[in-house]
Amino acid sequence: QVQLVESGGGLVQSGGSLRLSCATSGGILSLLAMGWYRQGLGEQRELVATIISGGSAVYADSVKGRFTISRDNAKNTVYLQMNNLKPEDTAVYYCNAVPMIAGSWGQGTQVTVSS
Repeated sequence: QVQLVESGGGLVQSGGSLRLSCATSGGILSLLAMGWYRQGLGEQRELVATIISGGSAVYADSVKGRFTISRDNAKNTVYLQMNNLKPEDTAVYYCNAVPMIAGSWGQGTQVTVSS
């Protein structure tokens, strides 16, 4: 079973930056497309950034130009650099494969952006 542990969230003012990390288990990172998902209060979980094994990335329109996803296969870690954060980015952020692996969701990391 894949284990995913997210970290790096916090409280930041609008316009600020955060870098999220996702530690993965089992050496599977290089084999999978990985993504960062987020779920705001009362909202459905949405995929905001995807990185494929070759390194290409795809972003949701809402974060394009502000977020950057990257991966370090040697460290089994996926990152999400978030710049120019907005209050609407407030959510719990999760990583998972794309498409997601059911049953492998971590605890997520809370990002709160104050206006």
